[in-house]
Amino acid sequence: MKVCVGTIVHHPEDARIMHRQIRALLDAGHEVTYVAPFTHCNVTPPQEIRAIDVPRAVGLHRGHALNMARGALRRGVKDADLLLVHDLELLFALPRRRPTTVWDVHEDIVGALDTKTYLPASARRMLPGLLRRVETRAERRLHLILAEAAYRDRFAGDHPVIPNTTYVPETAPPPPGANRVVYIGQLSEARGALEMIELARRLRPHGIRLDLIGAADTAVRPFLRDAQREGLLDWFGYVPNNHALRMAQGALAGLSLLHDVPNYRQSLPTKVIEYMARGLPVITTPLPLAASIVGRADCGVIVPYGDVDAVAQAVLRLRDEPERRIVMGAHGYAEARGHYHWPDQAREFVARLEEWAATPLLTRNLPQAALA
Repeated sequence: MKVCVGTIVHHPEDARIMHRQIRALLDAGHEVTYVAPFTHCNVTPPQEIRAIDVPRAVGLHRGHALNMARGALRRGVKDADLLLVHDLELLFALPRRRPTTVWDVHEDIVGALDTKTYLPASARRMLPGLLRRVETRAERRLHLILAEAAYRDRFAGDHPVIPNTTYVPETAPPPPGANRVVYIGQLSEARGALEMIELARRLRPHGIRLDLIGAADTAVRPFLRDAQREGLLDWFGYVPNNHALRMAQGALAGLSLLHDVPNYRQSLPTKVIEYMARGLPVITTPLPLAASIVGRADCGVIVPYGDVDAVAQAVLRLRDEPERRIVMGAHGYAEARGHYHWPDQAREFVARLEEWAATPLLTRNLPQAALA
């Protein structure tokens, strides 16, 4: 099977796209063409794929990237059996002549509007109705994959859920250490970036460092740079997921301090599973799915939203109770290995795409005007 995968929004080495889905397709013997912003993100495409470079859609500057994506997707699907797109934006750039097409729904696009700080407030008020209509039209014409079971409520049909799990090592990782806490993922105000800077300030007198591994939204970059210059923390910027997980290993705990916003409220933060897979106790805000897993597995601490004092106390207690953090790390690893190992979902993902490519039932053209 020949698959064309496309994104103009996500980093080319996005963990879900590159390190899970594309890797699963390659491991199953399929050929992959990948349309992604390689140059913009300074990424060298792997030799195993056919790469088509496009600009990246960033903030309000998306028109050029979208125009370039139209031609790139036309080239990418010339001999493809299936097209897999990962962005809402690419629904407006689909070739009229194309193979079976799948949209991987990564997020609650309406719920996420509150986190799009680059959008004017007036746009955030007007967009929900339009976005719901786009989703409805896409559902009628495309196959859908959902990253969260909670997204099912947004659609009329029954669509498969391929969750954001991770690769869990076969053997247990080393136990958590005592002098470093870590965060992996995009950094933004809604993801707790400002609280983590203050946390680093409070932990420094205790000899505990904070490692932040991930790209940052424009609004919080100046604060992160200032904190790094002050010596409060180490901010590494974007690091490919497999390397980031190795960097996190051996930390005292992994942080997930997401705010209570609609897009996060119904989702399981992947970072929680990634920390568990690497044997780290998890410190998380009480988002329902994260709190449920951490509480059930007894693999971390749940703290109130925005409460830096509670986070600092949780870190110091874990530092002072080595047996407790080692047990939590072991519990998290066992839970992740038993229930959140990506290869278990990879088989279903590949099989579903193979089925759809072989029986193209929903390949009607998607008129561009219908989504304008």
